[in-house]
Amino acid sequence: MEYHWMWITFGAVVLGMLVFDTVVFVRRPHAMSLGQSLAWSLAWVSLATLFAVAVYLEKGSAKGLEFVTGYVVEWSLSMDNLFVFLVIFSYFAVPDIYRQRVLFWGIMLAVILRGVFIAAGAALLAHFEWIMYVFGAFLVFTAIKLLRQGEDDQIEPSRNPVLRFFRRFVAVTPEYYEERFFVRLDKHWLATPLVPVFIVIGTTDIVFATDSIPAIFGITRDPFIVYTSNVFAVLGLRGLFFLLAGIVRLFRYLKIGISLVLGFIGVKMLVADFYKIPAGASLLVVGAILGVSILASVAIRPRKEKAQPIAAQSEAVVLDQSNIEGALLAKSGPRAEVGVGPRIGRGA
Repeated sequence: MEYHWMWITFGAVVLGMLVFDTVVFVRRPHAMSLGQSLAWSLAWVSLATLFAVAVYLEKGSAKGLEFVTGYVVEWSLSMDNLFVFLVIFSYFAVPDIYRQRVLFWGIMLAVILRGVFIAAGAALLAHFEWIMYVFGAFLVFTAIKLLRQGEDDQIEPSRNPVLRFFRRFVAVTPEYYEERFFVRLDKHWLATPLVPVFIVIGTTDIVFATDSIPAIFGITRDPFIVYTSNVFAVLGLRGLFFLLAGIVRLFRYLKIGISLVLGFIGVKMLVADFYKIPAGASLLVVGAILGVSILASVAIRPRKEKAQPIAAQSEAVVLDQSNIEGALLAKSGPRAEVGVGPRIGRGA
């Protein structure tokens, strides 16, 4: 299908918003306030709504419903990202004023990687029809696995393979240097802890994409709808994070809702040749599942349990100084005078 002007409109809107975001929010390090978070979240939701109307008017009701359903599914799956981002920031002890900067660039990496995955998925489906059954079975498997996953299962950023590979070859300073990703110390360039945080955020989204990309292809095979609904949902994550970071843990039944949504879409893909579930019905089912899970989280109070202290280890901030000095000596240069501890420093 031809979407020339819609691709141009989509690109112009997203690029304009990103430029505005960079100039107004990201350029000056600061902790995003509740008002700013709410305004930015509403802005992306409003843009997604207007875009859905444009798709409806230009391509018809079926495509409009596919976009809305895809956006709702991607948005709900992204809610899991918020909890992961919170764990990552706590693990690396990222100061509040630098969180939105590293989250901005991490999300930019996610948008690029998702574009690559969507293009690959569309190509596979175009040449191998049976891939749809693989996607469907994978989503059902993921749904069952998510349902069986315990609440005490913890995310360990230190086990990220890309991060471990990065640390083997690049020296990282033990302290943050304002909002910089790299800093020059005694004629040597070193990465600051913001680089490992960026790597973990970007690569962690790849894991989430393995669920969300097959899920959106279960709703529509139109690459335009798949990518645009993904981008609108992902780009609204940063404002949503600062808005809901404090209460995201309260939605304890949302994970059950997400697993049921994934299972529903997986079954829909598996039975597509026998019965095609209408786009409107899919949207109603997805909305009902998510709505019930959120309402249940609010209405049903959790059992009172003894608070268990969580020992957070900031491995990226408190590093072994010998590793840094060894990396510098390997270059036959003088040692950099760096201290060990969660401090904010200035580069030379």
